[in-house]
Amino acid sequence: MSNQATIEQMNALRLWGMKAAFSTYIESNAQMEAQELLAQVVEAEYLHRNNAKIERLLRAAKFRYTAQIADVDFLTPRGLDKALVLKLSAGHLMQTKENLIITGATGIGKSFIASAIGHQACRLGYKTLYFNLTKLFHQLRKAQADETYFKLIQKIEKQDLLILDDFGLKPLDQLQRQALLEIIEDRHQRKATIITSQFPVEKWHAIIGENAVADAILDRLVHQAHRIQLKGNSMRRKKVQTTTPEINTQNS
Repeated sequence: MSNQATIEQMNALRLWGMKAAFSTYIESNAQMEAQELLAQVVEAEYLHRNNAKIERLLRAAKFRYTAQIADVDFLTPRGLDKALVLKLSAGHLMQTKENLIITGATGIGKSFIASAIGHQACRLGYKTLYFNLTKLFHQLRKAQADETYFKLIQKIEKQDLLILDDFGLKPLDQLQRQALLEIIEDRHQRKATIITSQFPVEKWHAIIGENAVADAILDRLVHQAHRIQLKGNSMRRKKVQTTTPEINTQNS
């Protein structure tokens, strides 16, 4: 069989990684043992498919930030445990199906850290979904009206990692309480969840409202959850201060 015929068969089978590696081999006029060539083209196909899967997972996650673990600032004092973040982002959170709660003042970096862990989860092959919680409640209310509510709930349930950002900006109403309870109940000890909030966990009961529902949500969400409580000044303000050029006041 000719090389061109082999490439055409790779096209027909959609073996794009193999095709690229085999075409490069032909163009280079290199000499290689059949076993070595086979290993290289198979590895190229594996890497191509794995990278394509990661890109699909990243697109589907709909992250607010393009964040990487390598970009997380562990030097600024804010109560951030680097060892814990690295452990959780290495797959521990999804493997153990545990929860992570990140609290702290606005601008301290809660959403960025959660998104960085989420990005790493995608790179490890885990299905991940990010929501601003206020916007999620809006989507759920709209889905209830057009009868796609359970479809959205089922989609959320299937995610290996769910990130719910900015919990507690407003007290929850009845629909929001029931939706949150359903989501947390479906995922309890089955899937991992990250929640960020400006408010300490001690205030969440009042935010949720309706004692029985609040007790049920917090029992499933907070019990045995990892916690990161960030302290200090706004990271956004720090970034602005460090990137704004100094003004020469000598002639002013």
